[in-house]
Amino acid sequence: MMHAIPGGPFTREKHLPPEIEAILNEKYHLDDPLFKQYIDYLGGVVTFDLGPSFKELGLTVNDLIRDGFPSSMNVGLMSVIMIIVIGVPLGIISALKQNKFIDHAAMFLATLGVTIPSFVIATLFITLVAANIKFIPISWVNNPQTVGDAIFRYVGPVVALSGYSLSFVSRLTRSSMLEVLRQDYIRTARANGLSERRVIFKHALKNALIPVVTYVGPMAAAILTGSFVVEKIFVIPGIGRYFVESVSNRDYTVIIGMTIFYAAIYIVMVLLVDVAYAFIDPRIRLGKKMGD
Repeated sequence: MMHAIPGGPFTREKHLPPEIEAILNEKYHLDDPLFKQYIDYLGGVVTFDLGPSFKELGLTVNDLIRDGFPSSMNVGLMSVIMIIVIGVPLGIISALKQNKFIDHAAMFLATLGVTIPSFVIATLFITLVAANIKFIPISWVNNPQTVGDAIFRYVGPVVALSGYSLSFVSRLTRSSMLEVLRQDYIRTARANGLSERRVIFKHALKNALIPVVTYVGPMAAAILTGSFVVEKIFVIPGIGRYFVESVSNRDYTVIIGMTIFYAAIYIVMVLLVDVAYAFIDPRIRLGKKMGD
């Protein structure tokens, strides 16, 4: 698809002399047939060599991932933790207090979180919070001088990055919890005299979490690999920007390499979701057939 778009990695506003561009294409084998380029690239992928970057001079795709992924992963990991720690309990409380003030307030905030884009949340955070609270840095440009500085610089990116998913998880948990609480086995458990705490946390919560875990897996893969908008606003040296800039730069190896890297993390997260099913619901056992 990228080769079908006019231009190439060495196309610039100030055109290179044709002989120079021909030498560059020959050096990187871009003058080979497309099928041969594909086979050669697959050979590199097998050996975990994702190729050189055509725009980042002297760097390979492996270098870009190695240098940028730790920052993206740290911000993403904190965001995922925040989403789970706040979103799931908020959804449970809303379901248990259905149609009461706390339910309406929580769902109102969740609706705002779903509808407001991350760049708006980031801008509001910088304008209203970081600009007025001196110990919260606006960006990552300056190196942190203390442990507190290193921690507080995560606040803005984490809030902006987790806004949508936190709201979605809380709404999903609430709707799933309400559906489970209406099931016959929950009414039976209550009729048998089980305490409300035991009914909620032992019987209802596990089944209600299955849709939430299904969503959290792919969501975590997307968040861990960085966000172009959030990283751009807070000047985070992550890999999110490479997903976008590589397309406009026609940097073929970076496009494919970042896609493969994201796909690998996505597969791992989906695998972890499948494993988590077996712990959440005892009726699900991996590797067993029906009737075993």
